[in-house]
Amino acid sequence: MAKVVVVYHSGYGHTQRMAQAVGEGAQAELVAIDADGNVPASAWDTLAAADAIILGSPTYMGTVSWQFKKFADASSKAWYTQAWKDKLFAGFTNSAAMNGDKGSTLTYLFTLAMQHGGLWVSQGIMPSSTKAAQRNDSNYLGSYAGAMAQSPADAGAADMLPGDLQTARDFGARVAQVAARFQR
Repeated sequence: MAKVVVVYHSGYGHTQRMAQAVGEGAQAELVAIDADGNVPASAWDTLAAADAIILGSPTYMGTVSWQFKKFADASSKAWYTQAWKDKLFAGFTNSAAMNGDKGSTLTYLFTLAMQHGGLWVSQGIMPSSTKAAQRNDSNYLGSYAGAMAQSPADAGAADMLPGDLQTARDFGARVAQVAARFQR
């Protein structure tokens, strides 16, 4: 079985809940970036041993949180030695607005993965884009690049929509399945 790690920052609990759903789908280990932008020292070894790294951040002002950016900057040590080269990568995000420029955040995560010499795994879930589609359907937000969720600004993490969390679980499962194929 492939070793999948989800590394994420969550400011208000929504991205953490999404990370948990992604991790459940991927049977992954979760590494939380704390409020100061740090991960435990052991997390760097965990990431080095991973077959796939799933990156997660809320979308704030059209990109990742500053805490995630601090983690990304600290990953330059792994970049310098090419420690993550040829690993699989994927990404997810959440914001309050339906669009919220989440695509910019996924592009940032993709770019970070490419700088590390990684291979990106797309969401691989068709969007729910018919007249009959409901907000709770899987991939209602229609992302191909990674998993997206939308949480109203006045809603707590417990109020996240089941469809967004199912999308996250399905996305995690896809990353794990692709990682397993690469182990053959």
